[in-house]
Amino acid sequence: MTDITPTSPEEGEVILLNKPLTWTSFDAVNKIKKSCQVKKIGHAGTLDPLATGLLILCTGKKTKEIDSYQGAEKEYTGKMVLGKTTPSIDLETAFDAEYPTEHITHEALMKAVQQLTGTIEQFPPIYSAVKIGGERLYKKARRGEAVEIKPRTVTVSLFEIDDSHFPEIYFRIVCSKGTYIRSLVRDVGILVESGAYMSELCRTRIGKFWLKDAEEIEGYVARKRAELGLSS
Repeated sequence: MTDITPTSPEEGEVILLNKPLTWTSFDAVNKIKKSCQVKKIGHAGTLDPLATGLLILCTGKKTKEIDSYQGAEKEYTGKMVLGKTTPSIDLETAFDAEYPTEHITHEALMKAVQQLTGTIEQFPPIYSAVKIGGERLYKKARRGEAVEIKPRTVTVSLFEIDDSHFPEIYFRIVCSKGTYIRSLVRDVGILVESGAYMSELCRTRIGKFWLKDAEEIEGYVARKRAELGLSS
């Protein structure tokens, strides 16, 4: 769905999309740009290829609002798995180590979550879009380059877990701009003296916008092309 009813292509609109699995945020931008003949478009916050959920795109004059959406509070749901790690902290890369999990108690998990709630310092994953020396960190990581990563201050206002399917841990997180959920997963594993990776992630909210109000990309494209009178 859109936040406004645009009066012209130049006026623009705010588009709420449900990003599909394996798509990059730029894939979604390019799809809308080419299929709907949009001249000016951008997204308000990257989602990793292996994450799904709410992606906000802005077109025309509405691109001026991108910064305000990027800075808004985010909500995520997902699943982490204890006992194994990958370099990317998700399933983009192969498993590189295994760790015991028999010693991990519910109390230990809750203590770890509490330590990662509030205003904290976290290190971004080496496979991330953070720029170092003008280049995305994930590009350096894929070349095997060693880089110094500086911590960043973020706020995690809510970190809920369900460990009833241990070692699979379901979670819900509400956090500030710049928070890496994969870093939280990695740090849970470290705090319980094991390892962890993220197997699922979905962004359910950005500020006042909810995933339940978003459209599938193909559905939006079909509707928009019909509105514009473009041939199917």
